[in-house]
Amino acid sequence: MYSIILIYSALGAVAGILAGMLGIGGGLVIVPMLVFAFGWQHFPDPVIMHLALGTSMASIIFTSVSSFWAHHQRGAVQWDVVRRIVPGILVGTFLGSCLAARMSTGFLKGFFVVFLYYVGAQMLLNRKPKPSRQLPGMLGMSGVGAVIGSLSSLVGIGGGTLSVPFMIWCNIPVHTAIGTSAAIGFPIAVSGTLGYLYNGLHLSDLPRYSLGFIYLPALTGLVFTSVLTAPLGVRLAHSLPVERLKRVFAFVLFVVATRMVYGLFS
Repeated sequence: MYSIILIYSALGAVAGILAGMLGIGGGLVIVPMLVFAFGWQHFPDPVIMHLALGTSMASIIFTSVSSFWAHHQRGAVQWDVVRRIVPGILVGTFLGSCLAARMSTGFLKGFFVVFLYYVGAQMLLNRKPKPSRQLPGMLGMSGVGAVIGSLSSLVGIGGGTLSVPFMIWCNIPVHTAIGTSAAIGFPIAVSGTLGYLYNGLHLSDLPRYSLGFIYLPALTGLVFTSVLTAPLGVRLAHSLPVERLKRVFAFVLFVVATRMVYGLFS
């Protein structure tokens, strides 16, 4: 058990840095690594992806707090945006997790792979939306939040890959968009965690130490180190050429996605 927690702790350290540096919540790394680890532990295949998504969401609760607080201290969180988008975020994320709980592991893996290729292509091509408009009103923000939340729950992320481009499109500076995205990741993670917990409580074939679709040993290891390394990621975001790092990360996403495709057909 201790060796397993150490493995998850190492993964959490990487996820925390990525959360602070890129505003992505770490889920794009956490989910596939959890899928591989759960397969190595011989968990029942029909619930592997659900456990990965639920555990990722639960870990982002802690990562996002550490990350957005570090951004807040640098004045990089636009709290009025957070307040306006949260209602839609909470509803969309919970409903998305309920939908995911009724989908097969194969479908969720396929959806996640497509999402990885999409995000990797966006990072590699470095296509940024032109800041051509302003933020919508309360109703529009709730609708955007519902879409971001539902998609985030289906892939177990904090929403940064969706919310950051949206905010840049709406004339919010890049660093502020990343910091605000980290804050938005908290309600996404809370609502998604509750959804995966609730929808998995009635199942009897989950691995030992599971709480709904949340695998507690993995969560413990992830949280322990990700909370410590997220502030480091924030410092790196303000001091390193993040665009170059994103290209490297895009290559990693392509490799991970291809490995998951191989797993689907092997």
